Amino acid sequence: MTREALLLGLELTAFEIDKGFAEFIRESYGAVPGFELYEGDFLKTWKTALEASGAPDLAFGNLPYNVAGAIIAALIEGGVRPSRMVFTVQKEAAQRMCAHPSSKNYSAFSVLCQSMYRVRSVFDLAPGSFWPQPRVGSAVVVMEAREDAVPFSGEKVFTGFTRACFSSRRKTLRNNLKAAGFTEATLSEACEAVGVSPDARAETLSPELFSALFIAIRKPASA
Repeated sequence: MTREALLLGLELTAFEIDKGFAEFIRESYGAVPGFELYEGDFLKTWKTALEASGAPDLAFGNLPYNVAGAIIAALIEGGVRPSRMVFTVQKEAAQRMCAHPSSKNYSAFSVLCQSMYRVRSVFDLAPGSFWPQPRVGSAVVVMEAREDAVPFSGEKVFTGFTRACFSSRRKTLRNNLKAAGFTEATLSEACEAVGVSPDARAETLSPELFSALFIAIRKPASA
């Protein structure tokens, strides 16, 4: 992917945590104009790259499966938000990213991704497509920025709110949000304002409804 991007004449910032692969990439492409390599953990180096090169228009890569969600969340919550992102992730992660409300895979991570992006899984990849070969299936996910992104999408305070709503999947919004510190009166007033039952479960709400509830539930505190 590095080679193909550079052949297209793109300015490219790459991240590689494996020292052997990083050395190979640096020897192969280090002299190419417009190419920058950051060696180490992406989650520890991406802010340095952002300060040096500015926000990217596009982002793509084969993400380490154990931190794929953290990487995507860091980009969105960190204000980077490229107009288009294409990632290879573990198939289960792709299912969560694309899940619809009221489905078993729908989660706070689904809301985070879909609040700002239109997300689709375009094809699956078998373990044998990679070296070294993983033990799980993979999927390629395309994320395209929404022109109608929901209010507060990508803001950590909103993400924290949705996570609180999902904190115990079997519990209702009422129970989860009371555990997060919201009063019964505040919760009831906010739910009534947006037409959501306090006894609904988080997985039934769309990103738009989460945003509306978040706005409504904050009003009493700011009044």
